[in-house]
Amino acid sequence: MPRPIARVLMLLELLQSGGLRTVAELAARLDVDERTVRRYADHLLDLDVPVESVRGRHGGYRLTSGYRMPPLMLSDDEALAVLLGLVAGQRAGLMTATGSASETAAAKIRRVLPQRLGHRLDAVLGSLAFTAPPSTPAAPETAVLLSIADAVRHHRPVSIKYTAADGRHSERTLHPYGLVAHAGRWYVTGGDPAVGEDRTFRLDRIADARILPGTFDPPTGFDSAERVLSGLASAPYRHEVTVRVQGTAEHIRARLPAGVALVEELPSEGSPDGETGRWSRVEMRVDRLDWLPAVLASLDRPFTIERPDELRGLVARFAARLADSASG
Repeated sequence: MPRPIARVLMLLELLQSGGLRTVAELAARLDVDERTVRRYADHLLDLDVPVESVRGRHGGYRLTSGYRMPPLMLSDDEALAVLLGLVAGQRAGLMTATGSASETAAAKIRRVLPQRLGHRLDAVLGSLAFTAPPSTPAAPETAVLLSIADAVRHHRPVSIKYTAADGRHSERTLHPYGLVAHAGRWYVTGGDPAVGEDRTFRLDRIADARILPGTFDPPTGFDSAERVLSGLASAPYRHEVTVRVQGTAEHIRARLPAGVALVEELPSEGSPDGETGRWSRVEMRVDRLDWLPAVLASLDRPFTIERPDELRGLVARFAARLADSASG
């Protein structure tokens, strides 16, 4: 027969599954009488677990939010899911400046895993390979992330202290529309009322975020992720590239991510072939041109280079190398 402490932990696990549980239901699940259920609930209260008693015909017990996180009961599948999520988050660089928190959280779960479950997890991690190298995290401060997330949710203006890429410091008011995680970095998009424009800021460059009084109305249908990707694609680089490609914007975007290229489908010229008769203009800003010939060839569509002239020579030499390899 389970000892009382085991049943107290079973009660905690039942309550953590969510919702209001009646005393009769809990008594049946724990195989005790209703008076004992109430005594177990008192034990949890003594441990500062936020158990709320709901009176009435349909009353019972449920968990509420407390001043600290209570002991967490996880099933085998839940424990594996949490650990794999922590591994994936670390690999993607999606963490806060308190980077050790994910490591210590994972270590705490690993220490209490049953041996058989630990072996299963080791088997997964030992056989797992990633298709991309680990991201170098540019982690924001936890307080900054939480403050801006709260401002986004409640449409509150926020004052931020920002350091630009060139080292310039500024303090400004932002109307935050949304948070975006991309390529191991956190971004916030929003309106800058001082200049009347929408802006994007990296959270790791924000030293302080303070929620201000008042509210604002975010624009309807604003896509924060699309705003970040288009901003990255149009950022200033060494080379500005414009290419017209015979193909639909959908076909090109499947091969050139939005963070790399801006694609605009041009008006149809009335070709009887509705698919191949369409042309699109592709604009890219890049630091190097040497990788573009292979990318353009992978589109498998006719294209015309508008700029720069240097790219034409690279494409011609790439085509000659392909021809030499094919003839050899």
